[in-house]
Amino acid sequence: QTFHQGRLAAPREVQALFSLPSAQGPLPALHWPVECEVIQETIEHIEWVPPKPEPFCLPTDLEQAPDTLGEEQGTVIYHSSPVLQGSHFTRARVGGAPGPLSSPAAPLEGPQDTTLLFESRFKSGNLQKAVKMGPYEYVLTLQPDLYTAKHTQWFYFCVQNTRREPLYHFTLANMAKPKSLYGQGLRPLLYSQRDAQSRGIGWCRVGTDICYYRGDAEEPPAFCLSWTVRFPHDSDTCFFAPCYPYTYSDLQRDLRVLVADPTRSRYCTVRALCHSLAGNTVYLLIITGPGGAAGKRVVVVSACAHPSESGSSWATRGFLNFLLSAHTDAQLLRRLFIFKVVPMLNPDGVVVGNSRCSLAGQDPNRAYGMALPGSFPSVWHLQAMVQRVLAEREVVLYCDFHGHSRKNNVFMYGCDAGEDSARTRLHQRVFPLMLSKNAPDKFSFPSCKFQVQKSKERTGRVSMWRLGVSYSYTLEVSFGGSTLAGRSSHFSAEDLESLGRLLCDTLLDFCDSAPTKVQQCLAEVDALLQQRMGHKLGFRGSWSDVSPSELESRYVTLCNPVSPCGA
Repeated sequence: QTFHQGRLAAPREVQALFSLPSAQGPLPALHWPVECEVIQETIEHIEWVPPKPEPFCLPTDLEQAPDTLGEEQGTVIYHSSPVLQGSHFTRARVGGAPGPLSSPAAPLEGPQDTTLLFESRFKSGNLQKAVKMGPYEYVLTLQPDLYTAKHTQWFYFCVQNTRREPLYHFTLANMAKPKSLYGQGLRPLLYSQRDAQSRGIGWCRVGTDICYYRGDAEEPPAFCLSWTVRFPHDSDTCFFAPCYPYTYSDLQRDLRVLVADPTRSRYCTVRALCHSLAGNTVYLLIITGPGGAAGKRVVVVSACAHPSESGSSWATRGFLNFLLSAHTDAQLLRRLFIFKVVPMLNPDGVVVGNSRCSLAGQDPNRAYGMALPGSFPSVWHLQAMVQRVLAEREVVLYCDFHGHSRKNNVFMYGCDAGEDSARTRLHQRVFPLMLSKNAPDKFSFPSCKFQVQKSKERTGRVSMWRLGVSYSYTLEVSFGGSTLAGRSSHFSAEDLESLGRLLCDTLLDFCDSAPTKVQQCLAEVDALLQQRMGHKLGFRGSWSDVSPSELESRYVTLCNPVSPCGA
């Protein structure tokens, strides 16, 4: 029994009381599926910004796909018990599987044994198996999303017993996607604990001889990522990941700092939107300035529906940090709007190290409009919240933050079904064009798409648009980096966080009571679309006479009005 405000609290209130971060004390406990083993060690990384941009790995003629070696040709040195494919989520508990932990790693034979020791049974970790193929060569297998047999993209694991001199070769042998930015220069991230402790250096892009290729002829096909690397120290503990991890505990820590801040907490309320299937809180932040809610329009932001897209979490963090700052523009935004932000739609997927799915074993960003609260609670409650808000006031913008593994730069997907007036269709493109002007070294307007495809009807973007949100977008943040404004380098965490501030700047431009900027962008988009269609042989009409799919034909090239075309 728990008492709250002098009375016996209801079960739902008890759950909410213990799930919201407080200014003091431990973070709320994480709930894991009972099949998951979890080590007790706390994994934390320092924040660090590279002194200069980290360039893409330039391909050379010498790089070619290595021969794919079978597991039987090596020695299994790490095997974490997988969740059986075809099973389904049943229950969760704090700390995961009960009882003593198994020993998935083979023990070292002595101090001269140079075998790496692998581990991934921590928050957001993903590595199922490691096979030693030679003295310094390893073939690795990822754990598919829980309760599925697919969606292998995210990796995050630890290695110990490193040696500084040798050149190590790693191959991830069961990547799911046929195309990847690793073929265009993307490098993995490495974190050295000794570098962090002695030199204050955090995550760094590393690797040479990076190859992304199809593996053996099997069905369904599997793809391989291989790279070589030298570790910076002997006897170090190092981590690998595709992009900067942002765990559920990272979010909880950020929210605790916010709750403890007497200034920022005055205009930000942290609530529980709902609880996930495992019982983890889906947080909702409501942000607005003094003066009440009368006459204010609403902006809704969501992020991290897909757990592997951690760049979206860093961008959301930057958005919140700017919006809650003392900056004059932030104060104006809080005075004009009510912001409702769900920073992590899929906390269970983030906790267990999934790539795309929730514990329902399906993609939550294909469940809008059909989701049941018992299967996709965060999707159902987010959609219900927007419906309630629309009954009372205008939602001026919805933006769902995502990550993209096959295209560089930042871009948006919008909603143009080709059924509206030409002016309405132009207006759909104004916000992304403004963002490209505010972020010319990051955001690519030519990469934006506005066609509403049948396969995307159940996404957050299209669903909110169907509900009546006129300007509904997906913001796609590349796993890689920027090829714009002379850049050819990876995004740093600082780059990703800066997108939040730039989005706030663009919102002010878009909603400016003086229409000059909007009118200029409308005219510019109109001219660009007409130019695009004019490239088609024999076209003599107006762009507004054609469908969105024709406008986005891959056979037509449109140059960026503010920066060179993205890759």
